[in-house]
Amino acid sequence: MKRFHVHAHVEDLQRSIAFYTKMFGAEPTRVESDYAKWMIEDPRLNFAISTRGSKPGVDHLGIQTDTEEELAELKTRAEAADLSIAEEGETTCCYARSEKHWLTDPQGIAWEHYHTLGDIPVFSQKQAAPAADASSCCAPRAPRGKPIGIPVSSSDNCC
Repeated sequence: MKRFHVHAHVEDLQRSIAFYTKMFGAEPTRVESDYAKWMIEDPRLNFAISTRGSKPGVDHLGIQTDTEEELAELKTRAEAADLSIAEEGETTCCYARSEKHWLTDPQGIAWEHYHTLGDIPVFSQKQAAPAADASSCCAPRAPRGKPIGIPVSSSDNCC
């Protein structure tokens, strides 16, 4: 079964954790100094917040799969619809190791399709500390394969 994913940048992590904990009626499943995540079952939602963005707001949307087969199905569906895909493959980001690819909708909203392979102790094993001007937390630095028509906001200082 798939899970809807939303990642938002926040200015005040502790205040936001308190708000979302009350709103979801659940404690976060992971809390770090710059990040928190809730894995909600009803509705099935992976909601993450971090202080790594250049401005508050929704960073990207996504679909997290439970299996490699579901991820392959999402990719096949995107390819059949002739959507531009930025293949990232196996990577680390948001305290996790994942297999992923990216799409960008006509308005420029980044969509991440991914399958989590395991947790890691740092935000990204490529770079543990955020850059002062970090923007999109996990969006690809440069598309691989077909180019994306509308660029995903990204930074070389990201996962």
